[in-house]
Amino acid sequence: MRRDIILAGVGGQGLLALAAVLGQAARGLGLHLKQAEVHGMAQRGGVVQSHVRFGDRPVHSDLVREGTADLVLALEPMEALRYLPYLKLDGALVSDTRPVRNIPEYPDVDRILAELRVITPHRLVDAAALAEQAGSPQASNLVVLGAGLPFLGLPVEALEDGIRAAFAGKAEAVVAANLRGFKLGVEWTQVPS
Repeated sequence: MRRDIILAGVGGQGLLALAAVLGQAARGLGLHLKQAEVHGMAQRGGVVQSHVRFGDRPVHSDLVREGTADLVLALEPMEALRYLPYLKLDGALVSDTRPVRNIPEYPDVDRILAELRVITPHRLVDAAALAEQAGSPQASNLVVLGAGLPFLGLPVEALEDGIRAAFAGKAEAVVAANLRGFKLGVEWTQVPS
């Protein structure tokens, strides 16, 4: 088993926390892991990406090459579109549908979503709405993770343990809200579209 995953978003969306959760989950299962992050003016809403690679055999490179990713998990639709070239032919896309309008002439979001819907398989989720339902708008990254569960190759329990470990230094209410966001993302995948 091996997974090559691209995480994509903008600064402030919790992308690096999401990478930490995946890393903790993979390590907890005894899997080999490599991660690399790129921060592009993250504090100002710039592009942030992370490459997460794990499997039952050693992983030799931190970076996912274009055309080889099993999954792109995106916290923002334009960033999902930007990283489509990384997907392999049968790779999956999971993205939040709400844009972060961090540039003056943000493209038409309906056109972006139409382009993302061409990818098979794909899941486009209003993660922000589910995160609000979970009691924490900041948990939208964990909603996206939950929506990506069918493509991750990791059990729910390992990801929940990864959430607890990644947020161990935070208040219990923060950990609980993130777990609720993740659970709502998982439940969303089970609702017929």
